[in-house]
Amino acid sequence: MSTVRVACHQLAPVVGELEANRERTLAALDAAAAAGAQVVVLPELATSGYVFRDADEALALAEPADGPTLAGWARRAAAQGLVIAGGFAELGADGALYNSAALIDPDGVRAVYRKVHLWDREKLVFTPGDEPPPVLDTLHGRIGLIVCYDLEFPEWTRAVALRGAELLCVPTNWPREQRPAGERPMEVLRAMVTASTNRMAIAVCDRCGPERGVEWVAGTSIAGVDGWLLAGPSPAAEPALLLADVDLAAARDKALGPRNDVHADRRPALYAHPGTIPA
Repeated sequence: MSTVRVACHQLAPVVGELEANRERTLAALDAAAAAGAQVVVLPELATSGYVFRDADEALALAEPADGPTLAGWARRAAAQGLVIAGGFAELGADGALYNSAALIDPDGVRAVYRKVHLWDREKLVFTPGDEPPPVLDTLHGRIGLIVCYDLEFPEWTRAVALRGAELLCVPTNWPREQRPAGERPMEVLRAMVTASTNRMAIAVCDRCGPERGVEWVAGTSIAGVDGWLLAGPSPAAEPALLLADVDLAAARDKALGPRNDVHADRRPALYAHPGTIPA
């Protein structure tokens, strides 16, 4: 089966309310499963909130990868046949804090990815990851996983596509910034372009709900391999379930026509030429 029903459940986590936020994610998974979803994406830092006063507050809201949040998501995945991608504040075995996301399917936690490109004040709280994004064969397709600001680095998303990802899941928290009236958020446009230039579907799950003076784009969106939106952006800055039936088989075909192919046309020997791309 090549068509998969993908859900992104935009949520409004409340910073500091770890248990309540955890319950919100479980309710979101139940709602998505009831709507026939097979892959469900949750926001970045879905259980902790985002706008921490300092690293100590984040530490109090972090948990190890074998903690109750991922265990609860894994139970839902097993019971409902889901693939789940969602973000959480991870306390590493090394004592460091990571802005992490997990990829979970009915077999359990398949991967935990630590955000590599940290945004703004995240650098005061988290340690950046140093491993490439996971790309895994799952019950519902070959899926990659990154977090939020990682999407702004085309080298990172191209690496996921070159490893055969049919769908890229992106838990995110996009702070809202000024833009010209009537324009789509730049963040949503970037997701669309990334999908198109890689011929890879992308599911971005944003958050909503003001938090300590920060408003959010609420730009939850699902783009097909041609870059056009199949769902979203979310119509309002409030919790919402977005669904799209995504043809993952289309992501295996990188042709743009009889003469062009987004992978075969690459010239990596030139890209690596001294002076072409500064380190």
